[in-house]
Amino acid sequence: MAEASETGSGAATRSLGADAVLVRYFAAAAEAAGVEEERLDGVATAGELRELLVARYGPVMARVVANGSFLIDGVVQRDAAAPLGAQVDVLPPFAGG
Repeated sequence: MAEASETGSGAATRSLGADAVLVRYFAAAAEAAGVEEERLDGVATAGELRELLVARYGPVMARVVANGSFLIDGVVQRDAAAPLGAQVDVLPPFAGG
């Protein structure tokens, strides 16, 4: 299973490998996760990250990742097979135009 270390305010930290990815949460994603960012180890693709987040944070996060998107190293990805980079932003669906 993936390990996590949260960074920033009120965060717990665990030692992670070099392949740890920084996951940042915005708006509804941050509310679902209860943190603004954390480091995760042991996930390699967007699909694996999606599964981990749903397993860890439940139905509220499931709705966010089903309708939102991942910004992987600055590029929007919706493909489950997309490899993760150093940083992933979890973006909820946005309204407006």
